[in-house]
Amino acid sequence: MERKTSPDKKPGADRDARLKAALKANLARRKAQARARAETGPRDEAQEQDKDQN
Repeated sequence: MERKTSPDKKPGADRDARLKAALKANLARRKAQARARAETGPRDEAQEQDKDQN
């Protein structure tokens, strides 16, 4: 069988679309994390250092 490709697509278009979708999902996840952190309020530095050491 022969593989047909449309001439109007660029060779890297599929990759670009995947990267765009991944970046959009990453941004949405980071925004959700920031909102969750804002709801809990500021953390104590000592608690954060203890968490990093474990």
